[in-house]
Amino acid sequence: MTRINIRSGSLSFQATLADNASGQGLASILPLSGRANTWGDEIYFSIPLEAELEVGATDQLPAGSLAFWPPGNAFCIIWGPTPASQGDEPRFASPVNLLGSIESDLGPLSRIRDGDEVVIEAV
Repeated sequence: MTRINIRSGSLSFQATLADNASGQGLASILPLSGRANTWGDEIYFSIPLEAELEVGATDQLPAGSLAFWPPGNAFCIIWGPTPASQGDEPRFASPVNLLGSIESDLGPLSRIRDGDEVVIEAV
């Protein structure tokens, strides 16, 4: 189990990566950073990882999930509804691979804005 820290400005979130190909792929390229894009209650940005959809890929994961979106080679954090949601459930634009989950308070994620730097590091 790989533990990571996700930072943006003074905000910090502890997370654990999934023990799957995408989670291991992300762990192998850390540390990395990107500029946040927001889409409802989702943050995403491109990372230098390529992966196909894994068995079990889905467009719905629980709040606090970390995911990889293959069409955009994007790292994603979701904590609430997006424009694709039907109600309050977290929903991605299309299926994603689970990367892991945040284990700390999700509330401060809403303070990250478009263009803010997001850093992902192994702990």
